[in-house]
Amino acid sequence: MSAQITPFPSPDKVIDRRPLHHEATARLRDMIVQGELAPGARLNERVLCQQLGISRTPLREALKVLAAEGLVELLPNRGAVVTQLTLRAVQEIFEVMGALERLAGELVCRNATEADIAEIRALHYQMMVYYARGDLAGYFRYNQQIHLKLVESTGNATLAATYRNLNAHVRRARYMANLSRERWDKAVQEHEEILDALMKRDSARLQGLLQDHLGHKMLVVLEALNAPSAPAQAATP
Repeated sequence: MSAQITPFPSPDKVIDRRPLHHEATARLRDMIVQGELAPGARLNERVLCQQLGISRTPLREALKVLAAEGLVELLPNRGAVVTQLTLRAVQEIFEVMGALERLAGELVCRNATEADIAEIRALHYQMMVYYARGDLAGYFRYNQQIHLKLVESTGNATLAATYRNLNAHVRRARYMANLSRERWDKAVQEHEEILDALMKRDSARLQGLLQDHLGHKMLVVLEALNAPSAPAQAATP
């Protein structure tokens, strides 16, 4: 397997599906998470409408959704900007998510159906295909689906909703955590162990693995944000 990570793809952004604002939200979210729209960047409605092939109404609906997720900040009479990443916010959210993942590890082993576990296993194998290709963007999509499916399989709707809300705030940070080849390789090994514990319904082991997995991501991201060469958005507020 090549040690090179494929550069982030630049797919055609023109939208041809409905509802428009849902698709616009997903496309803009990916552009922010993958760094195509940089933290602090002002979002030019005219330019984005041209890129996405939509009018301003669905674009503005999409921006409202992204603002609720914490990815965009709406400025009165000044449009919108991509929110900054800060050390304090990232650390606090990761700490809470670690506790949620530990709880999820307990509940999923108790409540997940065999079909749920089979779906998570299938998502894992799809994720591994992208890992083998060195395709970080494809890998990340399936990685996120695995974590979301896992919490959804707990049978606890409140836990799943809380996790989804927090995860939306740190998607960029989680994406950053796999940019190192060494860290990416380690994350894959951790996912193999997580799947094994889930299939065995080993609750205690799975709880520890999930919490440690997220903790490792948090440390890598905090190091990246705190590096001397890090961009301005990494400064602690």
